Amino acid sequence: MQDYSEKRDFYRMAVDCAARYRVDGTGSVQDATVKDLSAGGVQLRTQHEVAAGVTLNVEIQPGKAITPPLHAVAKVIRCSPAEEGPGGEYLVACSIERMLSVDEAGADFP
Repeated sequence: MQDYSEKRDFYRMAVDCAARYRVDGTGSVQDATVKDLSAGGVQLRTQHEVAAGVTLNVEIQPGKAITPPLHAVAKVIRCSPAEEGPGGEYLVACSIERMLSVDEAGADFP
């Protein structure tokens, strides 16, 4: 039997693409970069600290126009200062609560 040390339910893919998010209940949309993505979660790199437990509406923008954006509702698990890169950035780990259709997400990201 093969030894598999990864204990996650879903494989995590390293990604480096643009994203936007809005904290549920606020009108302000913030820019972010997706660092990794799985079927159950996403990690964002952003300039803004986000409290654990907060719900975000997230739009992940693929690099090619042939693929539509991914829209999801995600709950923040943790937020910590990014160790590499420019100062003042944060890594925000989220669990994906549910995916949104384009119609549902339209109001969040005009």
